[in-house]
Amino acid sequence: MNDDTGAAENSILGLEHGDMYVCQDGPRVAPVLLLIHGSAASSRSWDALVPLLATRCRVIRIDLPGHGRSAEPGDGDYAIPEQGRRIGTALDRLGIEHAIVVGHSSGGYAATALAEQRPDLVTAIALINTGPSMDAFIAPEATMDPTQWPPTDEQIRRFASTGFRTGYQVPQELIDELRGMTYHAVTAAMQASAAYLTQQPLPDRLVALDKPLQVIFGDQDRRWRPSSAADYRAVPGARVELLPGAGHTPILEDPPRTAALLLSFAEIHTA
Repeated sequence: MNDDTGAAENSILGLEHGDMYVCQDGPRVAPVLLLIHGSAASSRSWDALVPLLATRCRVIRIDLPGHGRSAEPGDGDYAIPEQGRRIGTALDRLGIEHAIVVGHSSGGYAATALAEQRPDLVTAIALINTGPSMDAFIAPEATMDPTQWPPTDEQIRRFASTGFRTGYQVPQELIDELRGMTYHAVTAAMQASAAYLTQQPLPDRLVALDKPLQVIFGDQDRRWRPSSAADYRAVPGARVELLPGAGHTPILEDPPRTAALLLSFAEIHTA
């Protein structure tokens, strides 16, 4: 494929513990934005945002292990540091030397783990509605019965409802993709995120990393206390933006404002 093309390119990378799905959009010679989705989601959660970013960036999306079109890990390891390692291996396969890494929700933990392991690769980090510590978690405990798996549309809507502002309809394609996951993949990924955050709050990890940081948070988030976005101000130089009227998933609820903030951040911190 010509390096100047902006056409979408889908591929499956064969990694040590399972295949990983990768999608690339935008000019291949442009600065790289790596987008990492949250638990029980997939790269499709970025669909509304990618066209706005790919005009100026090489946008790379992945499906985390056990999500979307990526295989469940053969070793059963969903730990966040292991996810970071696999993402780094995937970027090496693609020949990526530098990337601004963007994580939505728990995807921000994988982004941070990647930066912890590969500071040479990650030039800057952007977090979108990523909870800073378990103290900030406000959603009621969401449980699903393993004996009734796969769940119905209505069960998934209830499970996912706090992922959006009140009144926002959960997209059918996301419902279908969650139903396609195994019960183990959904629960193990969520437990891994909680374990990573319990071990050390995210702002403390980011202070140690000393990477440029952009934080975007919908002020109507129903999973993480919106005021907790201020916890990231502990990171020197962090840019923290609250999006009025947006819930936990502004990448779908408000793509234009989310994209504008990411593009501004990318322009400043392009390697």
